[in-house]
Amino acid sequence: MDLDAFAAARWPEWKRLSELARSRSLSGAESDELVTRYQAGATDLSDLRTTFGETNETDRLSVDLSAARRRLTGTGANTLAVMLRFFGRQLPASLYRIRWWTLGAAGFTIVVAVLTYAWVLQTPGLLAQMGTEAQLQQYAEDDFVNYYSEFSETSFGARVFTNNAWIAAQCIAFGVSGLWVPMVLLQNAVGLGQAAAVLAAFDHLDTFFLWIAPHGLLELTMIFVAAAAGFRIFWAWVVPGARTRLQALAEEGRRLFVVAIGTTIFLFVSGFIEGFVTRQDWPWAVKIGIGVIAFGLFCAYAYWLGRRAWLAGETGDLVRFEAGSTRIAVD
Repeated sequence: MDLDAFAAARWPEWKRLSELARSRSLSGAESDELVTRYQAGATDLSDLRTTFGETNETDRLSVDLSAARRRLTGTGANTLAVMLRFFGRQLPASLYRIRWWTLGAAGFTIVVAVLTYAWVLQTPGLLAQMGTEAQLQQYAEDDFVNYYSEFSETSFGARVFTNNAWIAAQCIAFGVSGLWVPMVLLQNAVGLGQAAAVLAAFDHLDTFFLWIAPHGLLELTMIFVAAAAGFRIFWAWVVPGARTRLQALAEEGRRLFVVAIGTTIFLFVSGFIEGFVTRQDWPWAVKIGIGVIAFGLFCAYAYWLGRRAWLAGETGDLVRFEAGSTRIAVD
């Protein structure tokens, strides 16, 4: 098949399709004609993509077919179907897709936190620069634990959620810079290492882990997910692959918003646990068990369901019709 000859032969029908799709009003006969030309145009588009791949002709025809479909349907997709696809396929596939970046963010944080912990404890005089002995002891024996009951459950949960959402938002919004994500992870890792070192210096390291465990598993994981999504868009800009940089950024940006919604939801869950579970006078096995269950459910959702969606062809991005053509050609 010769592309130029085929396009020349079909051009009058494609032009008519475009005119009908963009017409302000259609008669009954014109509506029937639009349906017929839409079906024919869809067949032509399939043949062109199979034979020639993405070309100026396929891009132009794709745009015209999108306009025709909007004109024919007149309404968006069923809301329930959209929600089911989003939470059942798009979101888990997006989380699964960045799993290695998430693990990388977690590994980076753990290494920096451990090194900070060891550095603070093994460097003479460093603890003294963080506060007087009385202040540090007050923090280790009272303030660290009292922090969780300083406000009411609802108020504290809201404050925690807001703070964590703000950290995640920074990773997502400024991830394209390539510098903000490592800086945020470094700052949080150093803070964790320092807090653990202060409590360990007064023989309260067990308190550190006990009070962080119920909510921290899910909370920290969502920070890692946000960091992974943010850095992934930077990587798409640096290494776009076969795509142009603009196409790579557009695709990763759409997936980024999907992950952002999921991150917000799971941070709300971790904030609820921190506000309503961590402070309770329950056995630690119960409180930590609740946190482990929440974390396990997230892992099952992101990695088991996400893997199934990914293998089924879901990428987390919009489908071709929703996303539209990736290029617009003008003669």
